[in-house]
Parts: sequence; structure tokens; C-alpha cells
Amino acid sequence: MMLRVKQIKLKINQNNIQEKIAKKLKIKLSDIIDFHINKKSIDARDKNNILYVYEVDVQIKNENKIKLTKDITKTKNKTYNLPKPGNTILKNKIIIVGSGPAGLFAAYELAKAGYKPLIIERGEDIDNRIKTVEKFWNEGILNKNSNVQFGAGGAGTFSDGKLNTGSKDKFNRNKEVLKIFVKNGAPKDILYLNKPHIGTDLLRGVIKNMINEIKKMGGNIRYNTCLTDIIIKNRQIKEIEVNNQEIIPTENLILALGHSSRDTFEMLLKKGLNIIPKPFAVGIRLQHSQKLINTSQYGPNYPLLPPASYKLTYQTTKKRGVYSFCMCPGGYVVNASSEEKMLAINGMSNHKRDSENANSAIIVTISPEDFGKKPLDGIKFQRSLEKKAYEIGDGKIPTQLLKDFIENKPSKSFNTIKPIFKGKYKLTNIRDIFPPYICEALIEGIQNFDKKIEGFANGDTILSATESRTSSPIKIIRDENFLSNINGIYPIGEGAGYAGGITTSAIDGIKVAEVIIKKYKPF
Repeated sequence: MMLRVKQIKLKINQNNIQEKIAKKLKIKLSDIIDFHINKKSIDARDKNNILYVYEVDVQIKNENKIKLTKDITKTKNKTYNLPKPGNTILKNKIIIVGSGPAGLFAAYELAKAGYKPLIIERGEDIDNRIKTVEKFWNEGILNKNSNVQFGAGGAGTFSDGKLNTGSKDKFNRNKEVLKIFVKNGAPKDILYLNKPHIGTDLLRGVIKNMINEIKKMGGNIRYNTCLTDIIIKNRQIKEIEVNNQEIIPTENLILALGHSSRDTFEMLLKKGLNIIPKPFAVGIRLQHSQKLINTSQYGPNYPLLPPASYKLTYQTTKKRGVYSFCMCPGGYVVNASSEEKMLAINGMSNHKRDSENANSAIIVTISPEDFGKKPLDGIKFQRSLEKKAYEIGDGKIPTQLLKDFIENKPSKSFNTIKPIFKGKYKLTNIRDIFPPYICEALIEGIQNFDKKIEGFANGDTILSATESRTSSPIKIIRDENFLSNINGIYPIGEGAGYAGGITTSAIDGIKVAEVIIKKYKPF
């Protein structure tokens, strides 16, 4: 047992946390045997007195003499444990499609338990994928199977590596995800920061280490290996086809698809999987100076603090949601396309978040009422926006100043903000891409956000389009055991419609590993 002590507050230039703990507990400094930080956040409500707020777990002498309060409680060191293996004998290897966080963490836990899973990944390994993506950004040469969306680590590899999640998990799966990341090279502070992130530069190494660990534990991964067909007999998966030629037997297929696996969704629908459309959101990505965001969030003390972020939501007068998404402090706007003659964008940050600009998607909620109620109508809608974006940008990222977007005219030059992109861009009129209702909602939402962050709606704010891959436009129906309507097929993660980021996808991967472990004996 330890004591959990909340509301330990330090000024941003202080480093005397042990003294604060002792004062809170009303004990001597020498009575503290050990402590570790459980949570750390920033309280910037008073810009003249910004504080770091800690929650710590403390081991002390004479613990039973401490009076317990709402801020001082007893706690146990909880750990995550895999379930006991079942009794069914595996005939063939468990196959995982996709090496994003859902697939990687499913494979990691299965390999740790002795199941020797096989990951198939349509894209390249980390090192070759980075070269391919850089070539695309510099020369515009797209590899449809290995790009910002596809390859080792999934779409999150070229992102900010945000790990914060609102999901509660009494089984400590969230902590397990963070511990595995740290074990494989992520910064230790992700274990306690209120808004943890790794950064694309560090995340690449972490993913490489995780894959190497999976191999050491008996698993394997095959790159440049695309799922092209599934063979079903009596509503049970029996085999898969990869690269339109090779057949691999399996009775357990984990579909850890990314949200951009459009051709795979089409194949699965033809094969009889139960797929429905789901709401998602589309919009633009804004660039502000990071200095503006820092000043707004922190006031004059921001040089002592990490680059500031924000999270904004608004409901328009026509009852449509507008919100910020994937906010990247000190980041880059990147060309994230994965299909020929279509253009999608995303945001990315390194661990230090040290570029001059902050960027964030500002997106508008849409539903099947807007785009159609057939299973793949959301994909058709995404493609229509991406096709227009490609055409008006001549293959480059369509870009515009906010004042010109509001006035519905093309931009001719930038003003006070220097554009920061990965990939080429072109000044144009972004309003030509979207239906009027989306443009109207974006303008109303951005102008409202200016009331919360002064300068948010400055006319020289840089807009880019199109942000269309915010989440999966489909859901593959599954039951309480993660099974689809075809026995042995487990749809998981963001692409299947069950997660919304790195951490929730990873947790979903761990959950499906648990289900399979409970059923089967390891090899």
C-alpha cells in the first residue's frame, strides 16, 4: 500500500516537489521513503500564477498515522495481467491485418503469451516507409500501398503521437499501453503527463523496437503484403489471399485496418461482412503562430512552459457540430494522400514541437443523412472532396487565408504567418471543394472560437484542405466477443469503427488479444 496525494502545486519555476509532499502530509522530509508521479498537469486559469499540479504516490514511515482526506488516500500498485489461456488447440497462426496501434498491441500481447502471431502489412517497414513518404512530399510520387496512411505503425506514425484519452479502464490497459511504449523507447513522462505525446520523430523508433520485440517473442511481420481476399466456408474464415496470389490458412483473422483501407472495405462488403455507415467529420486545417496560442493560453509566462494546445467545440445555429481535432503544437501540415489524383491532409509534430506554427483540424460533423445510407457512401463522399482538392490544387495542398475564405475568393499571397508544410501547396479558393453547409459551419465555428482564443479568426490565418480522414466512415459490426458475423474474423481499432486515436486503438488491440487467449492454448 502507498498513499496517493493529490493537488500538489508548484510554481512553474520551482523544483521542490518533495518538500510540498511533506508539507501536505505534515511530515518531515526524512519520513519520505519513495515517491513517483502519477499525474502532472498545468493550471493556467490565473495567468499571473500558473502552476504545475501533481498527483503522487508516496511511501512513507508510519503511514498509518496519516489522516486520510479527499486529497490523501490509500492506493495499491495495480498492474495489468493477461488472462489464463483456454483449452482449444490452434490449427494455424493467428493473422493480424495491419500494423497500426490496434494490430501492434494485439500482436505484442499475443506474442508475449506464446501465440506467435503473424502481422501482414501492405506498406513498408519504418526506414523504407520514411524514404517513400519524403519522396512523395518532395517529388509528388505516390506509393498507394506505402504512404502517410499505410506502413509500419499505421497513420499515427506521421502524426503528433498523442496518447491522451478520455476512456476509463479498470483493468489498467491504458497504463499497460503507456508502459509498453516506454519499454520500447518512449519518454517516461508519458506515464504521468495529463496530455502525453511522443512525437513522430520518436514514435518511429518506438514502433521499430516494438516490432523487433514481437519477433523476439515468436511473432512475425510481413511487409508489402496486402489482404486481397478472404475464403469463407460455412460462415467460418478458413484462408486469406494476399497480393492476389498467395493463400495462407487461418481460423483467426484480426482486422486491424486503418480508416483509409477503402479497397479492403469494398472486398469485405462483397464477402458478406456486416458493414454500416457511421457519422464522421470533415473540414480544413488551420495554421496560427505558436506564439499566438501560447500567449492566449498562458499569458506572459509561456516561455517557461511547453508549447500550448487547445480543444474547442461549438454547435452552430443550424445544430451542426464544429470542433478542433488532432491539434499539433509546433507542428507541420502534411500531405496525407493515399489514392491517385486525390488529396487529403493531416497534422504532424516532432517530440519537441518546435516549429513556429500551431496547426489543428477544424471539422464539421456529418452523418448518413448528409452523404447517404449505403455502407460505403461515406467513402464516396470523402473521395469526392479529395478529388476536388487535388484538382483545384493541381496536385498540391489547396491553401487560403481565412479572410479570403470568408469572402469566397482565391488568396494571392501570405501575410504575417509563414506557411509550414510537408508537401507542396498552392494558393487557391478552398470553398470550391466543400458543399455550402460545411463552409458556413466552418466560418461560424471559427468566429466563435475567436471569443475563446483571441486572434483565432485573424484574417491572415492559413487554411488548408481537405481534412477528410478524421475517423472511419464505416463500422464493421461485431459482438461482445469482438467477432463479426463471420466466425473467426475480429474487426478492431479505428478502421473498423471502434477507436479514435493511438491509445484507444491500442486498448482495443489488447482486448481482442484477451478474447483469443481465453479461448486457445498457445503454441
